[in-house]
Amino acid sequence: MRPFRPLPLLLAAALFAAACGDQTTDEPTSPDAADEPITTEDDAATDEAAEPADDVTLTLLTHDSFDVSEDVLASFTADTGIEVQVVPLGDAGTAVNQTILTADSPQGDLLFGVDTTFLSRALDNDIFIPYESPMLEQVPDRYILDPELRATPIDVGDVCLNHDVAFFEEADVDVPTDLADLTDPAYEGMLAVQNPATSSPGLSFLMASIERFGEDGYLEFWEGLVANDVVVTDGWSEAYYEEFSGTGGDRPLVVSYASSPPAEVFFADPQPDEAPTGVIEASCFRQIEFVGILEGTAHEPEAQQLVDFMLSTEFQEDIPLTMFVFPVNEEAELPEVFVEHAVLPSDPFELDPAEIGENREAWIEAWTSTVLR
Repeated sequence: MRPFRPLPLLLAAALFAAACGDQTTDEPTSPDAADEPITTEDDAATDEAAEPADDVTLTLLTHDSFDVSEDVLASFTADTGIEVQVVPLGDAGTAVNQTILTADSPQGDLLFGVDTTFLSRALDNDIFIPYESPMLEQVPDRYILDPELRATPIDVGDVCLNHDVAFFEEADVDVPTDLADLTDPAYEGMLAVQNPATSSPGLSFLMASIERFGEDGYLEFWEGLVANDVVVTDGWSEAYYEEFSGTGGDRPLVVSYASSPPAEVFFADPQPDEAPTGVIEASCFRQIEFVGILEGTAHEPEAQQLVDFMLSTEFQEDIPLTMFVFPVNEEAELPEVFVEHAVLPSDPFELDPAEIGENREAWIEAWTSTVLR
């Protein structure tokens, strides 16, 4: 989007929700249904006698950006008799942390929204039980990061540098093609990033720099960015909507998502033929989101059915235009706006979730000392 066009509110909500779901704060929040137990042994016995076996309500814990069309969940209920109560717990980091803290008395039956950067924390705390969905036959092996199948991949969405297409065309400046280019004086004052301690896009960009330059070189890269007048914001919305020149700021490079261009086209009125922002593929870090069945659920068979449904083409084809991420099911068709304007890099930066888990805090502390102090 160019500054002279009004910012579509739905676009702001969609992209902000995606970023909120990925922010990495550790302060827990309490869902509205946190004090309502899903079931007790006495209740279960009563229900068995009074209700049919499929008259069950599953509680799906999620991050705040979870979104799916009402008719999609309604079709699951119509087919199975299983109701689904969605309970947001805050951002992704908070959702994982709160689920760990309440593991002895789980607040739900499943947790959706554990991403690559927090997967090891969830697995190390044994909050999930294994389940091998038959629908995984339609999911590429590269998205299955837990060999014990406690966490099932549902969507993929890469964090990437976005660039303001018009700015670079008008300024007659080459778009960077490698992270190393960002320290060149030609790009001084052009980049907005997020703090990895408070934002998951920021954390993913930090991970991309570690994978690109190694543990021995990534801090030197960040020193170069500081010297080149990088701006650091607490969250994605500040970077994207206040600093990025595509939405009224003065910096033509920003850490955002591979799905930002189709979101801008989809919500624009009228829709442009070309997306106003582009994706720098050499900067992208892969984020996969997972769902897991929680240890202690009283409804394991029903929870398995929901996992299967979340991998079905009906659910998978809904998520691009609700959560602006890509489906993991290879048989799911993408909407035309994704086909035309989205980018899913074939060779993104990736780090083993266990390696991230072991080093996350140390990497963030080293980054903070280098960039903010």
